[in-house]
Amino acid sequence: MHPRREQWKRLREVGDFRPCRPADTDLWLKQDSGSGVLTMTKTVIDPGVMASVVELACRAPSVHNSQPWHWVAEGGELRLFFEPHRVPHATDLTGREAAISCGAVLDHLVVAAAAAGWQANIARFPNPNDLDHLATVNFSPMPFITEAVRARADAIVRRRTDRLPFAVPSAFSAFEPVLRSTVDAEKATLAVLPESVRPQLAEASRLTESLRRYDSSYHAELQWWTAPFEASDGIPYSALASDSELDRVDIARKFPTGDNPDQRPEVDRDHSVIMVLSTYEDSRRAALGCGEVLSDVLLEATMAGLATCTLSHMTELEDSRNLIRGLTGGSGYPQLLIRIGEVPPSRDQPPPTPRRPLSDVLDSRDATRVGRR
Repeated sequence: MHPRREQWKRLREVGDFRPCRPADTDLWLKQDSGSGVLTMTKTVIDPGVMASVVELACRAPSVHNSQPWHWVAEGGELRLFFEPHRVPHATDLTGREAAISCGAVLDHLVVAAAAAGWQANIARFPNPNDLDHLATVNFSPMPFITEAVRARADAIVRRRTDRLPFAVPSAFSAFEPVLRSTVDAEKATLAVLPESVRPQLAEASRLTESLRRYDSSYHAELQWWTAPFEASDGIPYSALASDSELDRVDIARKFPTGDNPDQRPEVDRDHSVIMVLSTYEDSRRAALGCGEVLSDVLLEATMAGLATCTLSHMTELEDSRNLIRGLTGGSGYPQLLIRIGEVPPSRDQPPPTPRRPLSDVLDSRDATRVGRR
C-alpha cells in the first residue's frame, strides 16, 4: 500500500479527518445538518486522536534524521521536550540544529491537529528553569476544516528531503509571494539569493567540507547516521546520492555516497533556487521559531509541487556562516539554507525515511497508554 494511503488509514482508525463525509461516526466530529459546519461532540481531544496527530507530526525533518524530540501526553495536553542525547554533537556543536528540528515537529503538530479538527494552542518555554521543555500544547475544537488545511496535512506525508539535482522551478515567481504571506517574519526572515551569488555559495559549501576534512569525529558521526542497516532513524542508503549525482549538485553536504543507479540524468546540474532562513538572535528560542518557519516553507513548497532539500552544513562553522550572512545583507543569524526546485514528473518520489515508533517518542501518562501500542 502507498505510504500516503497507509497514513490516512491509520488516522481514520481513530476519527474522520475529512469534513464533508456524512456523520456516520460520533467519536469526535459531527456535521451540522445543512450548514457544512463541523461541531465537536467533545471539548477534550481524544487520546487516540492525539497519538495519531503526534505520529503524523513526527514526519518532520531533523538533522541527520536524528528526531531529537520527545512528547508527553497528560490530561488532554502535550508537552514537547528536547532530547540532548539524540543530538549529533560532532555535526551540531551547540544543539542549535536539533532545536530547529524540534521547531519543525512543533509546526507539523499544529498542521496535523488542524486536519483532525483541533486548534493547537502553544506556550513556548513554559518553564524558565528547564529549557529542554520547549512547549506545552493544549487543544480547542475548530468549527470547520478547510480543504487547504487538509491539503497541508497531506503535504506532511508527501514531503521528502531530495538530495538530487533539481530543474528550474518555473513558477517560482508566482509561488514566492504566496510563501511570504504564510511566513511568520517575527520568528525568521526569508531571503531568496540571486543566481549571481551561486558561485560564492558553492565556494562556501566547499570551504565547509575542506575545514572538516580531518575531523574524524564528524566523519565517524556521518557514517553512524548513514549506516547500511535497517533502523528507525538516520538516513538510509536509498536517500543518499551517488557520486555522479553529487557532482551535479554544487551546494550540498558531502554524505557517504549511495549505491543507487544514476537518477535524474536529464537534469544536467542543479538549477534550484536557494533560500536562507535567518533569525534576529542566536538562542534556543530563536532556533525553535526558525524550525517552525522551516516547516511552513517545506509544506508550502510541497503543496505547490516543488521539491526541497534543507542545508545546514554552511551555518555550522563560523567562516562559512559569515559568508552567508554577507550574502543576505550582513545582519541577523543565518540558520539554514533550502534548495527548492522541480523534478521531472516521470520520476518516482524518493522513498520516505524511517521514523522512530510512536512508543519511543510519545509517553502517555493518562489511564489509556495510547503511545504504548
